Amino acid sequence: MRQKVPAPDEIFAAIQRAEAVQTAWAARPVAARLKILRRLRPALAADAAVLGYDLAALRSDWRAGDKMVAEVLPLLEACRFLERSAAGLLAARRLGSRGRPLWLFGTRAEVRREPLGVVLILAPSNYPLLLAGVQILQALVAGNAVFAKPAPNCAGPLLRLAELLDAAGLPDGLLTLLGENRSQAERAIATGRIAKVILTGSAETGGAVARALASGNRPIPAVMELSGSDAAFVLPGADLDLTAAALLYGLRLNGSATCIAPRRVFAASGAVSNLLERLRGKLADLPPAPLPAAKRVHLDSLLAEAERAGCHLHRATAGVDAGFRPVLVEGARTDLALLREDVFAPVLSFVAVDSVEEALRLDRHCPYALGASVFGPPRAAHALARRIEAGAVTVNDVIVPTADPRLPFGGRAASGFGVTRGPEGLLEMTAVKAITRRGRLLRPSHLDPPRDDDAEIYAALIAALHGDGAGRWRAWAELVRRLARRMR
Repeated sequence: MRQKVPAPDEIFAAIQRAEAVQTAWAARPVAARLKILRRLRPALAADAAVLGYDLAALRSDWRAGDKMVAEVLPLLEACRFLERSAAGLLAARRLGSRGRPLWLFGTRAEVRREPLGVVLILAPSNYPLLLAGVQILQALVAGNAVFAKPAPNCAGPLLRLAELLDAAGLPDGLLTLLGENRSQAERAIATGRIAKVILTGSAETGGAVARALASGNRPIPAVMELSGSDAAFVLPGADLDLTAAALLYGLRLNGSATCIAPRRVFAASGAVSNLLERLRGKLADLPPAPLPAAKRVHLDSLLAEAERAGCHLHRATAGVDAGFRPVLVEGARTDLALLREDVFAPVLSFVAVDSVEEALRLDRHCPYALGASVFGPPRAAHALARRIEAGAVTVNDVIVPTADPRLPFGGRAASGFGVTRGPEGLLEMTAVKAITRRGRLLRPSHLDPPRDDDAEIYAALIAALHGDGAGRWRAWAELVRRLARRMR
């Protein structure tokens, strides 16, 4: 059975129990750990519809169908990816003689990926099953024990995942779900026994967690996927119908509570007008987003500031009091706070630009660099994608392609550091160990007592290995002459 939620004063003992179980789990071959996932995946698929409806019940603007394809399906694909790839990714990498420095002749080396210990996962509220679920599975497959803290009012999906893992044969004590409030997670960090923290949340939360991780006797490493305020770049020749549909999808999906939903659109003035014309009539069809009161007040103040600066706000004409309805901001400027904050609501700001270079320059006014989208002819769009400062860039699409389980996901600048998902996300759950060994036949010369001509020999060796031209050959000759003199 899954480890029960410990009382606050039992956290230290719970971590000790998890460490004991983790030692045996880490000793299992990766193939044995993956058997759990092979039993989990069909059970999770059979539960997909129930999970979809349970997830949709968490927010009034979420739909069961969207949740099935946005959370359950990608989680299943992540399971399959780990089943196919984890053993190879976690295998020891043995280094042959190719590339080995000449002066290390006789040594052999390998690089190992080893479990960290107990990993703490701090889950978000917007995708409570997918984002934390992938991290939990990767941590377990890598050989770790896991403490997972659900976001407030979002424990249900992770509880169901834990039950399915129990049924699949996960050893007792490897996965512990903490309470939804912060106290147990804070106590776990304060013990100094957590090996790594994986956080998905706001930049504000990331700062608070980072301070806590650095305050103990032993700094705790972390991966932090933080706030986003994604840019969408619209190039000349872009399919504006496709672009408008993609932007509308970003406003609609998950009530626009997606960290990589487009927030800022950079396009020529003519393209801005065409896109607004296509989008304005669709706003009334989008459901209102249930924002917390404080968030709503702050967002209203940002929009009011934009209006005072000369921006024109396009809103739905119906149902304006039923939650927060999407807003299109025309004439936006990147010096406005609206375009420099993590809005995390269905707001789309349009910035008219004269060139790609201007768009790139203005994009850098925003401190966040999580994701971005580019719309335009494929070759030109791909060329621009390579220049954008962001952790993930989609071309002629938004959001969905990043769910490919082969891809890592993580931000830059104020959007965090480290990655989750993909091969790189799995390896984040490990510690690197390099092992070298020397054969018995050769005694290493550096163990001999120092000699008067050491400096001359080492200088000749360096020149022979790394010099250029005829000087290298002269250095080799000098090296051989001096070594021969030593052997007399």
